[in-house]
Amino acid sequence: MPPRTLASLAHALAAASDLDVALVALGEALAEVDRSARIALIAFDARRQMLTERRSPNGSRVDRQRVDTTFDHLPVRLRVPVSAGGQFVDVGDESDDYGRLFGLASLNEEALLAVRGIPADGHLSAVIALLEPRRFFGTRVMERFAPHVALFELAYARFNEREAREEAVHTLEDVTQRVHGEYVKRLAELERQLAVARNTPSSVAAALSPERLVALETDAANAREEARRALRRANAVEGQVTAAVGQLEQAHIELHRRSEMLRQKTRTLYLIDRVLTLDAATADPRQLADGLLALVGDDMQAQRCSLILRIHDSDQMYIAASKGLAPEISEGQRLRIGVGVAGKVAASREPLLVTDVADTRGHPLLGDEYFTTGSFISFPLAYHDELVGVLNLTNRAKRGVYVDDDVERVRLLALVISLVTVHAGLPERLLVTIGAH
Repeated sequence: MPPRTLASLAHALAAASDLDVALVALGEALAEVDRSARIALIAFDARRQMLTERRSPNGSRVDRQRVDTTFDHLPVRLRVPVSAGGQFVDVGDESDDYGRLFGLASLNEEALLAVRGIPADGHLSAVIALLEPRRFFGTRVMERFAPHVALFELAYARFNEREAREEAVHTLEDVTQRVHGEYVKRLAELERQLAVARNTPSSVAAALSPERLVALETDAANAREEARRALRRANAVEGQVTAAVGQLEQAHIELHRRSEMLRQKTRTLYLIDRVLTLDAATADPRQLADGLLALVGDDMQAQRCSLILRIHDSDQMYIAASKGLAPEISEGQRLRIGVGVAGKVAASREPLLVTDVADTRGHPLLGDEYFTTGSFISFPLAYHDELVGVLNLTNRAKRGVYVDDDVERVRLLALVISLVTVHAGLPERLLVTIGAH
């Protein structure tokens, strides 16, 4: 398994289906920082002011254990900053005692405990406990691991909001069912009383006193009024439930939109990390060019793409790397700036997005049997206002169409590719390697 970087952890947390999966990802990230350290998530019941359940990542699973201890067991110097959240609090010399309180396994050596609160809606919702070996030199694990825990808190907030939304829906459904049941019960009782009154012999009715008849009529009128009030209350509650469900649906849509944005940003951070890692690990210019094109091509699902670099102090460019191009087009082939699609993009320094090439009369890609989707992006690569080259993305998988959001995504990746290309001297080194013609 590759190392758990911040970017890969963010991607794993965004894709996690529940809190246990997110906690396992956090445990794997901790193992990359220090394999001797232990971490646990302890749930907090604000109503009872008690720590209730401990969850500890153990490989690919999560161990659970009841804690049932009051929050007052922590001294005031710990309770106040833990309740505020946002940072680890060092327990210090009392680490062994409170480590046993939180149920963290012994490290078989002198250890230090750090505690960090996770707030939700302004109140403490859970506690992160981190047990690490005591080191006399170097940075504490709690300091190096703090950014990872901050990412986990974002995922925790997402799962906590989802649980609160589901609980609200269940509560509203219970209230509606209870009010409706009371209404049906009362209505059945009134129908029974009406049936009894209708079946009462006239002689019995005649035997009743006028006062009794008035009292019965009054009770019947009161019962009818109460039934109308119950019906109005049921209708009002039903309207509130409908409105609340609509709001919850809108909140769910907004949450999904934000989760998707976070997933896209996380993916971009992951790709940037891959680009920088590739630059640091690769000395072969051809391998670097192919790797840069593969990263952006795979991310944008382009089945046909090319990386074109400018020849220094010249009005010409050459194809440095390609995928899925027509057989007559080869790497090293030269293009003139200002001629053709890539040449015009290079001259204008403006990206070109075409959603349907058939709408562009006389477009040079018309009639190209290898151009299948009718949509492409041609993006200029520049560094400090100097043209580096052009990136072309075509034939999106499953006959997809590129849109404006894709151009913005390519813009960020293009900046990093331009930076790596210039600092690696890729245009000059690769030109010598492949011999552009």
